[in-house]
Amino acid sequence: MHTLKEIENKILQAKRITTEEALFLYQKAPLSLLGSLAHQINVQKNKELVFYNKNLHIEPTNLCVFRCKFCSYYAKTKDDSWEYSTENILKQIENKINDITEVHVVGGVHPQWGLSRYVEIISEIRNKYPILHIKAFSAVEIAFMAKRAKLSFLDTLTSLKKAGLDSIPGGGAEIFHNEVRKEICPEKVNTKEWLEIHKLAHSIGIASNATILYGHIEKAEHIIDHLNKLRELQDESKGFNCFIPLKFKSANNEMSYLEEVSVVEDLRMMAISRIFLDNFKNIKAYWPMLGRETAAISLHFGVNDLDGTVNDSTKIYSRAGQKEKQEMTVEEITKMISGEGKEACERDSLYNAIGKQHLPSTNGASI
Repeated sequence: MHTLKEIENKILQAKRITTEEALFLYQKAPLSLLGSLAHQINVQKNKELVFYNKNLHIEPTNLCVFRCKFCSYYAKTKDDSWEYSTENILKQIENKINDITEVHVVGGVHPQWGLSRYVEIISEIRNKYPILHIKAFSAVEIAFMAKRAKLSFLDTLTSLKKAGLDSIPGGGAEIFHNEVRKEICPEKVNTKEWLEIHKLAHSIGIASNATILYGHIEKAEHIIDHLNKLRELQDESKGFNCFIPLKFKSANNEMSYLEEVSVVEDLRMMAISRIFLDNFKNIKAYWPMLGRETAAISLHFGVNDLDGTVNDSTKIYSRAGQKEKQEMTVEEITKMISGEGKEACERDSLYNAIGKQHLPSTNGASI
């Protein structure tokens, strides 16, 4: 086993670390060292730029065939449910069309919706708003579509792309380790299928994101195993835009007996992600989940992306106990970034810079 100093030197020489070294680093290194290493790597890759985009989240339904133990989102009763018509979805976009470049469409896995319903949603958005980037449907939703339509994953993805799908989000990854997955989400798409769907998407020109759900019953070795599977697929397909660590929130679900992990653990997760995922250019702190203050601090721990304006249109984390309003204006998000001594840069959904906004620095958190 290497010492922390040996692993540190290896990282500073831009050499890839092994899973064993990553686990040792994650468990033994002080937060200050993790943060320093992650920050140096991030500056090498992205200088002081921090990305955001102008996006609208649409969640077509919270009805879901699955009952994942960590989930606060799915409808527990009929009175608690919703399902939007295509007309309603288009209206939501119309109300924000001048303020967004991306629409993000993800929801529950509706028990009665098949591939044709999802194709209709995408094609109607594409026809009415041809300039929007459409990022839609997690691997969990796509696997269910394929099953109902009796089609392969590739044929299902091809149908969605033909309808106008541009990219897919990273949801549904949770934790790849089989034993943990069996405990928290035994019914949904398995690890092999999740990875296969993203690999196939990349093969036909559909970019995607990747995620992890941390802070519940997983152990450090499960986290490193998860990151390693993503790193291996990225080596092969090169199709992931970014990696997004998602924090387990404990309100209103079957795992509410667990205490949420601390901000220190949030920052450790961000830092080890940046250090280990050497083939990912972008690490995102999803501020609606972390909260604004923690997301701002994370910019010193390897993070270079804050997602976007969101437009208060997502209920996934508000239903899990997040109290902050799930919306920021461009002025607010750029002020947050500049307050950390960083340079705000609007991006498109494929991480091409659209423009830079410079605001005077404020006394933001600094580590």
